[in-house]
Amino acid sequence: MGHVDDRRRRTMFEPKKQALLYRIAPGLPALIRYRWAEDFRHDLVAGLSVAAVALPVAIAYAQLAGFEPVVGLYTCILPLVAYAIFGTSRQLMVSADAATCAMIAATVAPLAAGNYDHYWSLSVTLAFLSGLFCILASFFRLGALADFLSKPILTGYLNGIAISIFLGQVGKLCGFSIESHSIIPQLLEIAAKLPQTQLWTLAVGLGTFALLVLVRRLLPRLPEALVGMVLASLAVAWLGLGAKGVAILGAVPAGLPPLRLPEFPLEYLPTLALHAAGLALVLFSSGMLTARSFASKNHYDIDVDREFAAFGAANIASALSQGFAVTGADSRTAMANAAGNRTQVTGLVAAAAIAAVLLFFTHPLQYAPISALGAVLVFASFSLIDVRTLRAIWAIDKNEVALSIITTLGVVAFGAIDAILVAVILALARFIKFVARPQDEILGKVEGMHGLHSVERHLGAQTFPGLVLYRFNSPITFFNSAYFKQRVLRTAKATGPGLKWFVIDAIPISEMDVTGLYTLRDISAELEAQGILLIMAGRQTEYRDWLRKIGLYRPEHEQVIFPTLHEALRAYLSATELVVQPPEEE
Repeated sequence: MGHVDDRRRRTMFEPKKQALLYRIAPGLPALIRYRWAEDFRHDLVAGLSVAAVALPVAIAYAQLAGFEPVVGLYTCILPLVAYAIFGTSRQLMVSADAATCAMIAATVAPLAAGNYDHYWSLSVTLAFLSGLFCILASFFRLGALADFLSKPILTGYLNGIAISIFLGQVGKLCGFSIESHSIIPQLLEIAAKLPQTQLWTLAVGLGTFALLVLVRRLLPRLPEALVGMVLASLAVAWLGLGAKGVAILGAVPAGLPPLRLPEFPLEYLPTLALHAAGLALVLFSSGMLTARSFASKNHYDIDVDREFAAFGAANIASALSQGFAVTGADSRTAMANAAGNRTQVTGLVAAAAIAAVLLFFTHPLQYAPISALGAVLVFASFSLIDVRTLRAIWAIDKNEVALSIITTLGVVAFGAIDAILVAVILALARFIKFVARPQDEILGKVEGMHGLHSVERHLGAQTFPGLVLYRFNSPITFFNSAYFKQRVLRTAKATGPGLKWFVIDAIPISEMDVTGLYTLRDISAELEAQGILLIMAGRQTEYRDWLRKIGLYRPEHEQVIFPTLHEALRAYLSATELVVQPPEEE
């Protein structure tokens, strides 16, 4: 009998365990119930297409981040597997991108001081810590951080990254090295070294760039990076350009990544943790732009909190496979979508294809010219520049364009990592500006329109003698309560001596802290001393609760609390016997 009860209990708890597993790994149900007959041929073609794009791009990005080419390939395998299990997007491909690579180099290079082993160890640790921060953010349901870096600020950030990448690749295109890191020293160094330009190297780089542009425009279904790298490698081999000074990658070690623990001075850990938090915010925000755009395009929703965990798992997987930080890769995601992918099995196929190249086909990679890789990165940097969005924002709000340009200048002047601080400060300043100094309005009746509307926007709006209908479009908290009091009293004074009721529309006031409640009490007392009654309209139950929490509620308050603005208006018209037809409710 006891065995039967045990089996029954296990059967009862099985669905709960399965639901918990599916919540943690939302990609599993689709993989378990995968429709092989209907979807696999589409996912197979799309996965091979993604791998074709990812191979040359991963090598180029590894060089941008300061690694040997093979590390870029390591970064393309396990992260794709992890995202397929933990992600909620059907299209998103995760891999290195230009912005994260530039940030990694800016963070790690000063700490490693030329020691490659330390450089590698610090980068692996940075990826691991970034993944850990992403998972913690998911645990605390901080997916809304995807919206923290506003569109103008993120656009400016990526434009700055594009400029930084372009300047960093000029040396590879011309055949000389650039040692400087900030923009002015870089420009001066480039100008000084231009006479050292290796013409054959420049020709290969410019030819590859031209080929990338032509393939993108004339044959958009082909992976332009792969076509460019293959043809550039063949040209170098056929013309014997290696003997003429054109640098090539050289031998790429075959085999899957070795497993080893990173080693570096522990005093670097606090600095790495700080930079990892900033990197986590940027890679998630950037990746979510890609994920959301393709989810919208294909008519499904994604879970931002689960996505945070998925990005965390992908970065930890990258660190375990000796790779560096990853995010949503827009070019590879676009390739998957264009090739007709159906599910995240596309990512698994791409990971398997890249692993096969690592095991069996690394020999041809050694002939890839360095200047061609530089051309791929310059091409990628141009795709990051978004002037069209800036023009659209300019038509809406010119101040937002100024924020975007300041962010771009911050990246160029201070570097990718320090510019995160600039971006966050700008985002906070923008938020505080909107909440601490929100728009407020006096409302009135507009002929031919339902409801009550701003008298400033509708010049013919009718107000009511002895009455002000006032709207404050923000919560009332410690940092804007003084401004709220100032605006209310100024409005009351401007109305004149005949004012009897001052009605506040409470619907936009979504929250009121202790400071806000005491401020409201003070306003009520000051208006009452002038013979003016302060009325609250809307959020009737919440307002009572707010007053009770701080011991200010009195039964007489019921006379000055109305469920809606229209109820307050009707009560006023009735009390004053004004013969005015109130507006119809919306």
